[in-house]
Amino acid sequence: MLATARTPDELAAMVERRVAGLPLELVVGWAEFHGLRVVVEPGVFVPRRRTEFLVTQALAHAPHASVVVDLCCGSGAVGAALAAALGQVELHAADIDPAAVRCARRNVSPHGGHVHAGDLFEALPGRLRGRVDILAANVPYVPTGEVPLLPAEARDHEPLTALDGGADGLDVLRRVAAGAARWLAPGGCLLVETSERQAPDAVEAFTRGGLTTRLAVDEELYAHVVIGTRG
Repeated sequence: MLATARTPDELAAMVERRVAGLPLELVVGWAEFHGLRVVVEPGVFVPRRRTEFLVTQALAHAPHASVVVDLCCGSGAVGAALAAALGQVELHAADIDPAAVRCARRNVSPHGGHVHAGDLFEALPGRLRGRVDILAANVPYVPTGEVPLLPAEARDHEPLTALDGGADGLDVLRRVAAGAARWLAPGGCLLVETSERQAPDAVEAFTRGGLTTRLAVDEELYAHVVIGTRG
């Protein structure tokens, strides 16, 4: 806050909002993610540092990717980080939430990216079918019954659509896994973050979707990323 506020009055207002429970990233208007300063706005999911592991895995798997899609993009942090690392790529991001779409445009536009509004693959231009090298989908994966147990910063300030993954938390993941193969280029990969408990079922969903699947884990970040590759 000290580094962001331009005047003492602005700093005082920030402190007041933070004391009232507003997440720090929303108070200052940005979050640090994979070396970038990502704009975050009220009503938009705040990118988590553990999701940097998904970005790292995507870059390791497809270091020469030319077409990247950030599905369930929220602020667009994942897509922006991938584009910043890869250089000249065709970048697309999509989300069902209008607030996320507006925010993502601020983060992906500097990288030449395009943001689309809609439900998962329905939002994407048809010309991307069979061309996507990296399909990153940071889907909601909190089971409905556990949403009330989340920290207040998430529960009270982030959209339910970015948190609630259905009865077992895997409803959206299954939909993405079932449709991904039609959009991936040969050798292209789908990457989705999940929890340790959900990982076996998530791997099974990827396999049923026709993908060659593996699980990557970072114990320090407590991050679990399922990676599926189209043959």
